[in-house]
Amino acid sequence: MNPSRLGYISKIEPFGTFDGPGIRSIIFLSGCPLRCVYCHNPETWQAQIGNRLSAQEITELALRNKPYYGQHGGVTFSGGEPLNQPEFLLECLLALKAAGIHTALDTSGFSLSPLLPEIIKATDLIIYDLKAAQEDLYKKITSQKMDVTEKFLELAQSIGTPLWIRQVMVPGLNDNQVNLLATAQRIAKLKYVDKIEILPYHTLGKSKYELMEIEYPLGDTPAMSLTKGLQWQAQLIDLIENIKSSK
Repeated sequence: MNPSRLGYISKIEPFGTFDGPGIRSIIFLSGCPLRCVYCHNPETWQAQIGNRLSAQEITELALRNKPYYGQHGGVTFSGGEPLNQPEFLLECLLALKAAGIHTALDTSGFSLSPLLPEIIKATDLIIYDLKAAQEDLYKKITSQKMDVTEKFLELAQSIGTPLWIRQVMVPGLNDNQVNLLATAQRIAKLKYVDKIEILPYHTLGKSKYELMEIEYPLGDTPAMSLTKGLQWQAQLIDLIENIKSSK
């Protein structure tokens, strides 16, 4: 462990229950190459901003919280895009693994770092944000091309790290059967998938854009209800099962 290497941390949620199994400490790393239209954490976009901590300090925090993690909890790295700080991320993952703490990586997979194989091998769970399964929609949502994240997913598949697959669904953007079918076809090809979730779009981050004097990309797009999100999720899972059974 290199005590002189410090990561940029946007914030830390000590006891989260949404990003991975059990009770977890969520470490939000600064920096993201994407500009997703529904991003609710625009304050994490800039790379060199936030508190600076070492992997040792992150591990010490996790060890203090470990009694609350139980059998299934641990530490999740989110952002921003945690892969934006690959050296620091890898150091944290290895230190936590040595301490016997479960790790998860909440990621878009958008990185070309040569450290990706080591990072994926050191991660117990990848929570993969499948922005879109179609090139044009992916570009519309993220302002980037999807070939980079596809390579990440292929690498994760070759290593065999367990996956949770998530997709944010936005009214009028991707809440349609064309996107649902393309997403189902993509997921049906994957192995090691333990969980599939549709995350209904919310507007909780809109006020941050106003404070930062940034135009909110989705304007007055209404939030999607949890019930509607669960309906789309059930349809997606059924589609995936039908695709698999028809092979």
